[in-house]
This record gives sequence, structure tokens and C-alpha cells, in this order.
Amino acid sequence: MRPVPSSPEPLHATAAPVTHYENFPVASLLCPPHLRQPIAALYAFARTADDIADEGDAPAPERLAALAAYGADLQAIAEGRAPSPRWAGVFLPLQRVLRSHALPVPLLHDLLSAFAQDVEMTARGATYPDRAALLDYCRRSANPVGRLLLHLYGVQGEAALRESDAICSALQLINFWQDLSVDIPRGRHYLADADCAAHGVSRAELAALRPTPATTRLLQDNAQWARALMQSGAPLVHRLPGRAGWELRLVVQGGLRILDRIDALHGANLCRRPVLGPLDWLHMLARAMRM
Repeated sequence: MRPVPSSPEPLHATAAPVTHYENFPVASLLCPPHLRQPIAALYAFARTADDIADEGDAPAPERLAALAAYGADLQAIAEGRAPSPRWAGVFLPLQRVLRSHALPVPLLHDLLSAFAQDVEMTARGATYPDRAALLDYCRRSANPVGRLLLHLYGVQGEAALRESDAICSALQLINFWQDLSVDIPRGRHYLADADCAAHGVSRAELAALRPTPATTRLLQDNAQWARALMQSGAPLVHRLPGRAGWELRLVVQGGLRILDRIDALHGANLCRRPVLGPLDWLHMLARAMRM
């Protein structure tokens, strides 16, 4: 990809530090120092777009219009033009990263496509027919993040991309199973129709947010799917150099630890959101050191 043209705007802005709760480290002390700002800029871009799609009480058409404007700002900085003032704090640091690291801009547009899909499907109360459709969503909502990080780390090859996609898709699925008690009442359905049918679970049962033997089997099956996907991508930690590899170890272990918490609830993650505490981070660190 050609480098992004230089912009007439001063690119002195830096990305804001990561303060949002996450299950894994983002631009932490384990991250190579020269990549903390680029990763923070990418995180700010994705976090802001996610908030546009998900936070507040704006109706769907307003959210979609905002995401379209956000995408227009992304295209502007990719072409070396100035962004609008609305999200300058996001796009000026990102423009600097696009110029210095020649990031693949289509991956950023994929993220926006996924956020817009979320808005549209939530507005309709739509569901995913099967796991393939869910993975297609993950391909755009999560996998671009891993591929962008590999680009920054200078790691290439089909095996690395495949493992990165597996980790990122697993993290997205784990987030779904962690947030069922929040998402279902908001009309966001990530348990696929085919899985619900296979376990004899209706949407009405899920909407009741009361675990039953059938819903428990459904949730356990989906948690096992996410665990297997994460484990298939875990060898990537050995392909990343130095600190980056150690940070990825904690990312992987963060996802697996949430799955441990989900398993311990025996289906009650339908009505209770598991989170990680300080002791969990110690557990994750111990596991990371054994990878």
C-alpha cells in the first residue's frame, strides 16, 4: 500500500490513554514503547465508533448518519485531507499513524461496516441464522484489529493471519457470551438461530433471562466453541517478538479466564455478567508464563 499523502494539517495530536474497562491489556507497559501511541490511536478510533453505534439514546437513523460521517472523516485523512472538527481528537492522531505506518485503511472501514450492521440489526431485532454468519460479523468487527496489530509488529504470513483471526473472533464471541444479560434486553441477539434450534431454545426463553437446562446447554456449547477457537489461535504468541508476545499472552488468557467465569456460572451468564477481578489477573499472569 502506498503511504498516505502528507496532510496540510499539523499532526501534533496524540491519542488519549485507554481508560475504558477491558478484559485484557491495551497499549499497556508490555506493549513495545514505540507502538503505544499507534495502538492507542487505533483503539480510540474503534472505541469511539463503537460508542456512536451503542451508547446513549439516539435513534438508529441518527447513529447510522453519525457512522457515515465518521467514515467520511476516515476517508478524508486516508487521502491526506483534514478531518472535520467533530472527531479531530480521534482522527489527527490516527492520520499520523496512517502516514507513518501505511496502515491498510480497508480494515478500518470493515470495522465501521460491522458497527453499522449492529445498529441496523438491533433496530430490526434481527438474529443471526448460523455460526457462519456470526463469524462473518467477527471478520469485520474484530479480526481487522488483530491484522492491524500484526501490520504494526511487522509480522506476516498466512499462519499468523489465521491465528490472529481465530483469537480476535474468539474474543468477540466471548464478549457476546459475557454480555448476554445486557444485550438480550436491548434487542441484540448473538446466539445463532441454528444453535437455539439444536438445543430446543426459543427466543422467548432467552428473553426471560432465567436459566433452564436447555439454555444452559446452549450457552455451554457456545462457550466451548469460543474456547476451541481461542486455543487454535494461541500459537501466535510465539510468533510475536518480545513484549508484544507477552501482551498477547495476557490477551489470550484474559479471554480464557472470562470463559472460566462463564463455565463456573453454569448457564447463569444469561442473567449475570461475569467480570475479572485482581485475583483473576494474577491467575492470567501465571498461565501466560506457562504458555
